[in-house]
Amino acid sequence: MRDHKPAFTKESDNRAVTEHPSTARLTWFTFAAPARFYALAGALAPACGIAAVLFALAGLWIGFFVAPTDAQQGEVYRIIFIHVPAAWMSMLLYVAMAFWAAMGWFLNARMASILARAIAPTGALFTLLALWTGSAWGRPAWGTWWVWDARLTSELILLFLYLGYLALVAAIDDTRRADKAGALLAIVGVVNVPVIYFSVIWWNTLHQSATISFGSTPKMASTMLWAMLLMTLACWAYAFAVIFVRARAIVLEREGTNAWARALLARGMAATAVDLRTGAR
Repeated sequence: MRDHKPAFTKESDNRAVTEHPSTARLTWFTFAAPARFYALAGALAPACGIAAVLFALAGLWIGFFVAPTDAQQGEVYRIIFIHVPAAWMSMLLYVAMAFWAAMGWFLNARMASILARAIAPTGALFTLLALWTGSAWGRPAWGTWWVWDARLTSELILLFLYLGYLALVAAIDDTRRADKAGALLAIVGVVNVPVIYFSVIWWNTLHQSATISFGSTPKMASTMLWAMLLMTLACWAYAFAVIFVRARAIVLEREGTNAWARALLARGMAATAVDLRTGAR
């Protein structure tokens, strides 16, 4: 019988850019090969970027110009259209990062570890944005920029977990050891995510309870809800776009010795040389 090679071998990476689509076998691991993922991400990233801009423009317009003024908080409440989606994304991206890091560790899947690394900076950005907008919202609501509230403190810990993951994987030269160490930290840190989400239920905190939750009717006007949903879609699309771009860069960095990667780099260098010669004329 003919031996079948696993989806993660270098041979499968080299075939991925030459194999005809009609002969490619679609499985759960179709895009586990870095070459296949590189092509897919290159096609999806621009579309996600355009979608992020369109959703953000629509969401900000409805949130800041169409939605009514809140009866209790006045105009300052409008910061929730940025704060709440950013807070949601900070938690969801950490879970996604931990999942892919675990997949890379337990299954020795290179593309999964690459995705974990690509997600981390975007997750840290959303966490920082959630903390910053939360402080800006808390200043007029609570009279101070920061309180050691359970929700705020656990969100700050989430930022430290992101930064710790990034620092840890960057500090270890061996890629495989760095991926495993980062995966361990990411998996342990997942316990903080439910703490953030349920903190307003478990403890008596200053932070208000969830405005939108599963199993209950939203506590806001329909225009507010539409603005929130559009901004959430904008954050999702933005996250996909930048993660795809970053993952492609990491793929080229790690797979530079493979034939398909060398061919791409050679074509890129040739195109750059042509542009330079054209510009010098």
